[in-house]
Amino acid sequence: MAEYRSTGILMGSELAGKVPPRERLLKRACAVIECVEEIPCNPCEEACPVGAISVGDPITNPPNLDFDKCTGCGACVGVCPGLAIFLLDLSGGSVRVTLPHELLPVPQAGDEVELLSRAGEVLGRGTVVRTRRAGTTSIVTVELPAEELLWDVRAIRRSS
Repeated sequence: MAEYRSTGILMGSELAGKVPPRERLLKRACAVIECVEEIPCNPCEEACPVGAISVGDPITNPPNLDFDKCTGCGACVGVCPGLAIFLLDLSGGSVRVTLPHELLPVPQAGDEVELLSRAGEVLGRGTVVRTRRAGTTSIVTVELPAEELLWDVRAIRRSS
């Protein structure tokens, strides 16, 4: 049985093959789809303008991402009902993660935020670079202080 079924938290071993290699992230942002459930869902596939995401038949297949096709546009991030898609980016000399955020008030560019793990643990502090809307979901890009955080930061919380 997958560990996340008992803990509710995905572990790195459960994401094998779903995370682009570091060399790819040095070129430009790339999506990471942390969806492992077999449920009828494919808005990410429909939203991708370059066909980098495939669910196929049956519609209950977890999505697959072609890292080489992904342009890092982020169209998939805001349409995922499970909030399971993120953009990772090491290009341009910075370390950035783009993530869905549905809490109010929405952080704005320049705000300092707490960086949270998949388990909600505070990993450090980062700075919001950009915020945009995708329907009812805010898409927030955060600059991280260290590359090793890129693999674990999956949520943020506004600082008090």
